[in-house]
Amino acid sequence: MDIPSIETFLMVTRTGSFSQAAERLFLTQPAVSKRISALENELNYPLFDRVKKHIVLTEAGRIFLPRAQAIIEELNNSKNALAKMRGEVAGEFLMITSHHIGLHYLPPVLKQYVNAYPQVDLHLDFMESEAACQAVENAEIELAVITLPNHPAPCLTLENIWSDPLSITVNRDHPVLASRSPINPVKDKILISENELQQLSHYPAILPDKGTFTRELIDQFLAGFNITVQEKLSNNYLETIKMMVSVGLGWSVLPDTLIDHSLIQLQVKNFNTGRQLGIVSHKDRTLSQAALKMKQLIINARS
Repeated sequence: MDIPSIETFLMVTRTGSFSQAAERLFLTQPAVSKRISALENELNYPLFDRVKKHIVLTEAGRIFLPRAQAIIEELNNSKNALAKMRGEVAGEFLMITSHHIGLHYLPPVLKQYVNAYPQVDLHLDFMESEAACQAVENAEIELAVITLPNHPAPCLTLENIWSDPLSITVNRDHPVLASRSPINPVKDKILISENELQQLSHYPAILPDKGTFTRELIDQFLAGFNITVQEKLSNNYLETIKMMVSVGLGWSVLPDTLIDHSLIQLQVKNFNTGRQLGIVSHKDRTLSQAALKMKQLIINARS
């Protein structure tokens, strides 16, 4: 059985798209289709159905999926064990991160890594933290550097690297500030009462999508103040939420790293929450030398 065809099958399953799989694998779409067709011919079963421009697994595809994952995982473990014997830091290495971490935390680490290990073909993929955790669980990737899950699967190993405090934010002209004295044009923090927080809750909010790790934290802490959010918009790109708050479309809860002169932090007594950012890997997977070196550089960045 052809290993590239199995890897292509897993990538199509992961992306749900032949064209996206082709981009990730640096192939043409006809080449991806040819690999899948060859695999289907060898197995004598169709693996995908095409329903209204969507790609879905057939029953045979669903049965084959965990076996394909096991084949690739065993192959990678074998390669990594042999590379460890030779002490090599080379080859292809795929790591997933979130946009926020990739922009605000990883650049110095990545620069150090590519300078120290030029023989590694590093691929950095951006993905939502929830999907990245699933990719690690499925042994599709070795490492994810993401917002750590609040309730991780037992098979995952979590390494907490950075604390990412969250604050309630509004733009400088928000109505809840109308009774306040003029705001200093530098970055400000304003203490508000729980009653004022209740007033704020009557205005539109812009928050990450429900079901995300960050939204779970926000909902949990707002529930402690009996806040019912009037959600106007949701978006998983925190930088986009920041922009929408800065122009007055609503208030939000954002990482302190994003707050600048266009926003005001509203502090409430006993409101103290934040995310934990770090490394997620699989307990049963042997990490490659390339992954181990990246993991160590990220851990060193914590100190």
